[in-house]
Amino acid sequence: MIRKTFISSLILLTAFVAAKAQRAEDYQARILVIGGGASGVTAGLQAARLGVETLIIEETDWLGGMLTSAGVSAIDGNHKLPSGLWGEFRQKLYAYYGGPARVETGWVSNTLFEPAVGNRILKEMTVGSPKLNIWYQARFAGINKAAKGWEVSVSKAGKSYLVHADIVIDCTELGDVMAAAGAKFFVGMDSRKLTGEIYAPEQANDIIQDLTYVAVLKDFGKGADKTIAKPAGYDPKEFDHSCNVADPAAADQSAVLDCEKMITYGKLPNGKYMINWPKHGNDIYMNIIAKTPAEREVELKKAKLHTLRFVYYLQTALGFKNLGLSDEFGTADKLPKIPYYRESRRLDGLVNLSVQYLEKPYLQELPLYRTGVIVGDYTIDHHHLKNPDAPKIDFINIKVPSYNIPLGTLVPKNLSNFIVAEKSIAVSNIVAGTTRLQPVVLGIGQAAGALAALAINENKAVNDVQVRDVQAKLLAANVYLMPYLDVKPSDPYFKAVQKIGATGILKGTGNPYMWANETWFYPNHPISGFELMSGLRGYYPALATYQLGGADLTITNLAKVIHAVSPMVSEAAVKEKYASLAKDETLKRSDVAVLIDHFLQPFERPIDWFGNLK
Repeated sequence: MIRKTFISSLILLTAFVAAKAQRAEDYQARILVIGGGASGVTAGLQAARLGVETLIIEETDWLGGMLTSAGVSAIDGNHKLPSGLWGEFRQKLYAYYGGPARVETGWVSNTLFEPAVGNRILKEMTVGSPKLNIWYQARFAGINKAAKGWEVSVSKAGKSYLVHADIVIDCTELGDVMAAAGAKFFVGMDSRKLTGEIYAPEQANDIIQDLTYVAVLKDFGKGADKTIAKPAGYDPKEFDHSCNVADPAAADQSAVLDCEKMITYGKLPNGKYMINWPKHGNDIYMNIIAKTPAEREVELKKAKLHTLRFVYYLQTALGFKNLGLSDEFGTADKLPKIPYYRESRRLDGLVNLSVQYLEKPYLQELPLYRTGVIVGDYTIDHHHLKNPDAPKIDFINIKVPSYNIPLGTLVPKNLSNFIVAEKSIAVSNIVAGTTRLQPVVLGIGQAAGALAALAINENKAVNDVQVRDVQAKLLAANVYLMPYLDVKPSDPYFKAVQKIGATGILKGTGNPYMWANETWFYPNHPISGFELMSGLRGYYPALATYQLGGADLTITNLAKVIHAVSPMVSEAAVKEKYASLAKDETLKRSDVAVLIDHFLQPFERPIDWFGNLK
């Protein structure tokens, strides 16, 4: 079900026309990133690092969006996939706190930090990018297609600006810019008929995930009483079962009551606690996507009040009166600057990713895995406890291995030189339950920034940029194209394995595993001749009748195969190169990847947006 919020778009268009009538000050930007959240900061950083003048406009005075401004500073997933700027950010957290063990403070995550520290680190990361400019407390007001690029109306410090940009990247929390620009999109649960997902409901609906106004509490010490004033409408029965800490993925769903464990779910460094609890906690249902900014503000006051009621319950009914609201965000009410939106509009993109491509990527009609630019490993986690009308779908038990996300999910079908990031990329409602998590969204932004920068540097439209060129730039920045947890950027064969994996010549082995799904490359394992030939034949017709058996592949056999594909490469040259890697006659999978990449370079062969060889 494609929905366009015409009323919201009309309001934004009216503001845009009004801004032009006020003789807004003109500003030129090659790339304009709207929203300085998780994807916005990485989009801006990546584009600037590729040498392109980039402007980020951000409504608040912070960077980082959900992982800082919204207070969701417990990272979900990708602990063993430190891809690109996510890995860089995490390393800076380690340096600040004194190592990995110092941020493993709560049981929900391997990486927890104070939101203000995360904001400070992200700002420090942007300082070293002279091509990057950031406008804080700047609000998007409207957008219009220009003869070349886009004209975007922005209000900042009482002034109106008309930003002329070659490329716009929508990194807003709810996909507001793509809606105003006229992109086609979806809202809510898709129908099974549309996506082909057997888990989806028969009929589409507009139900989205619950949102949360997080609270960060601080331990003020034994004997302290930081109990807040009793919030309006407080009823302790609303939170009666909040101490149930049973794992929703466990086979046994009997209640496990442990109030102390519930509180330490999101324990942060320095005696602070992230309160972001779904079970009879501070999740709340409201769909404000199509509402105006003023209407949203009214609704979000209800979400704040709901969180304060839960805080009061923790302090009174459960006895945690020593835990008081921390002045973490510098706000008057001590709550985060923005709410935690789990779901937004979802683009109708060049490529629309459904769950089948996560479950069995190598067995689908299209080889979308070849176009991957972002990786994730979290389970499909939807929050639908607060809406009684939500269909009863067991999202947690939709089992997928770790996965990658195609570049084409960031590009609209019907707009040129426009890129979509944050939680609004072209995935199904089911898939959005895993692609919404912080490390994935950081990766989405980095991919968006690389795509935009390449379009500028090559003087091409976004849709004309080669997928392999974007992947190569990201790979140079230690981004994972394939979600192999056993091949790290520090490994000498990392890039070769990633490239050959992205061709499908050598495939990984996926394993749906608890809350940290896996895909293994097994770099130190042997490979059979038969398996190698199965992968190579799709790339090289000369091997159509070439036969190898099921025995472990030897360097002698691989040298013959490479020579058969490329007669200019002698068998002796292959063996000489291998001698610099290892001495055994039987090869490891990582050696095979290095040798194929070096002599045949299949990754350099162009592919289209769907992964088909050109």
